[in-house]
Amino acid sequence: MEIQKFTELMDLAERLKDTPRHSWTSRGRRESVAEHSWRLALMGIFMKDEFPEIQMEKLLKMCILHDMGEAFTGDIPAFEKTKQDSLTEEQALSSWIETLPSPYKEEFGDLYQEMNCLETLEARVCKALDKMEALIQHNEADLSTWLPLEYELQLSYGEKEVQFSEYMKTLKKEVNQISLDKIHKSKRRR
Repeated sequence: MEIQKFTELMDLAERLKDTPRHSWTSRGRRESVAEHSWRLALMGIFMKDEFPEIQMEKLLKMCILHDMGEAFTGDIPAFEKTKQDSLTEEQALSSWIETLPSPYKEEFGDLYQEMNCLETLEARVCKALDKMEALIQHNEADLSTWLPLEYELQLSYGEKEVQFSEYMKTLKKEVNQISLDKIHKSKRRR
């Protein structure tokens, strides 16, 4: 890859380090999209035992790149994101992919198509873990950062995405229990 194109890509990637998400960290600051993607990739690494047939390199690429479109649009919380928002993000991402040199243009185009179709194990694991990472981060944040609608959303978000795997359903159940414990603990303090 030409050095100039490489540095342009790194400038774009840096935007994700500076793009805040709706989520808060345990120390009371907004999480960045890059931080979310990094931990999602870390979660992916630990799926090898549960899914020994998984193509780990592909999964990690999906985890790292899944929110690249937010470098153009910013993060829009799931409960606010419209179909038009998703379309705008997809179009920006597709336009960016077209500027990549080969073989990256073809590889990333195929990768995003695979993630959108959710037909492969890697795509389903990435999608489920993406939801679980957001819920886990939410549980780690102070309850004062939760919006009223998030008490219900915390328990239902990601439910559909985990259905392909007993392991993922068990993970979702555990994350839900942590959420409920956090809510009940807060009510007892009042």
